[in-house]
Amino acid sequence: MTTTKPFKLKADQIVKLIPSIGFCYATDKITVEGEPVNYFYREEPDVESDSGRRFFSGTETQEYADDPTNTAIYEVNTVVNYDKTIIPYLDLPFGTELERVYGTYNFRIIKQD
Repeated sequence: MTTTKPFKLKADQIVKLIPSIGFCYATDKITVEGEPVNYFYREEPDVESDSGRRFFSGTETQEYADDPTNTAIYEVNTVVNYDKTIIPYLDLPFGTELERVYGTYNFRIIKQD
């Protein structure tokens, strides 16, 4: 099945901002609706090419998050193009959860294993 989601950024607007570090999951709140990343975490990867990173706007309801059609797999660089403020936090270890400090470009760690 092919998707025709109306992405906020067109393919020719995606530029290389970081080296390839694998794929991640991000919700349509970010990639379609253009909301900033306000919460993300890094878990142990499912497969070798998985970076373990999962990105959310923070406005997703549980019902929205449970619907697999609202989430897709992207290269991490693609999500960085939607929100560059996550770049300084991408190297944090597995088991780290972060949330944006309201009204800033900064994130704070809310959990770290």
